[in-house]
Amino acid sequence: QVQLVESGGGLVQAGGSLTLACVVSGFASSADPMGWYRQAPGKQREVVALITAGDYTTTVDSVKGRFTISRDNAMNTLYLQMNNLKPEDTAVYYCNMIQRGAVYWGQGTQVTVST
Repeated sequence: QVQLVESGGGLVQAGGSLTLACVVSGFASSADPMGWYRQAPGKQREVVALITAGDYTTTVDSVKGRFTISRDNAMNTLYLQMNNLKPEDTAVYYCNMIQRGAVYWGQGTQVTVST
């Protein structure tokens, strides 16, 4: 059974950095697209960054140049390096994986950026 577990969230001042990790238990491969999403209070969940088969990456404009998505296939771990954090980055961050047509989500990790 595939499970995704995020970690690394917390409280940080504006301008600070955090690194989120998402460990995949069960079978995973570098061919499985993965991504980071976030959901702020009162808002819909939105995509932040994606990594596809072959490790092609993309990030949304609001975090471009500040956030970097990567993965360690040997460790079955997805990362999101977040630099120069802003209060508007405050949200619950979720990792996501698509495998053989099934979509998996982690439980989320809270990121709070103070002014």
